[in-house]
Amino acid sequence: MNDPRIRQLADVLVTYSTRVRKGDVVLISASGIECAPLVKELYALCLSRGARYVEYTFQLPEIDRHFYNSASKSQVSYFPQHKLDFMKDVSVYIAISASENSMVMAKANQANMIAWSKTIRPIIDWRVKNTRWVITRYPTHGAAQEAKMSLEEYETYLFSACCIDWSVESRKQEKLKRLMDRADKVRIRASDTDLTFSIKGLDGIKCDGRFNIPDGEVFTAPVRDSVEGYITYNCPTLYQGKEFNNIRLQFEKGRIVKATAPGMDDALNRILDTDEGARFIGEFAIGVNPNIREPMRNILFDEKIFGSIHFTPGQCYDECDNGNRSAVHWDMVKLLLGDGEIWFDDTLIQKNGFFVHRDLVSLNPPE
Repeated sequence: MNDPRIRQLADVLVTYSTRVRKGDVVLISASGIECAPLVKELYALCLSRGARYVEYTFQLPEIDRHFYNSASKSQVSYFPQHKLDFMKDVSVYIAISASENSMVMAKANQANMIAWSKTIRPIIDWRVKNTRWVITRYPTHGAAQEAKMSLEEYETYLFSACCIDWSVESRKQEKLKRLMDRADKVRIRASDTDLTFSIKGLDGIKCDGRFNIPDGEVFTAPVRDSVEGYITYNCPTLYQGKEFNNIRLQFEKGRIVKATAPGMDDALNRILDTDEGARFIGEFAIGVNPNIREPMRNILFDEKIFGSIHFTPGQCYDECDNGNRSAVHWDMVKLLLGDGEIWFDDTLIQKNGFFVHRDLVSLNPPE
């Protein structure tokens, strides 16, 4: 695809998100061959900015699926030490997903998928903690179909969500972060949803284009045992190749004590039983990307939908560590547009998906 927006996206990733500079070792990790045009632009930009070494890799989901279905216990437990050794030399990591079929893992061996995620966790942990990293998506026919768009419509949607002035957005997000930092109790009220929890002592974190593109959220974490009530998510969510709809979680003392999803109860609860931490919440976030307004069945976009929250079972982030540890981190999204309220202590922050607090109205998209 000869599209100038590809170069614009590459520029955002290299110059803003990861700030590639002279002497860097860069790893570009691509899933799906369709994103080769973006890999080419990234490679050229990294070299032009003086990177000492740039490596690129392509993973093919169908081959990964074969591994999950065919690997023995010893094979899924083999730790690829050479990958960790190289990651320790990497200063910049850029990952691109170009999915043609999000259901490619729908019938893959789930036990092996969970086991492999645990095996390679040290590599991911090192990358997250020690590199300047960013993750993005590339438009494909498959992704467009899932978003119920033509490829041309999907490309416009994707590039408009990614290629914005992230410096301006960062300044807007700062005000929401400050309110989070001062808050103790949070209440979320909406259809079949009434949640209360504390975020006292846990920092608000701006997501302003540094780690995800598209970006656009401010997140924190609940005090681990403070969550009470229930939530029904109204945005489709994909996990391990399966689509879940209308997940309903009920909490007592922070723990998910009941979890249902129409026709998917067993699969849902198997994931939540991966380990103890999978039944506690590791993240609470408010989506603020002004150009993402509807679900696309792609969590990198859907968790940033303006007028949404996500309330995430599993692993917390180091930036706001509530002590929860898990191999699972499952961002589940609740849309509040037209139906919902967010309260910080006794102050109404957002109503029906739009900010009403005087310090936050600049985050609302233009009419």
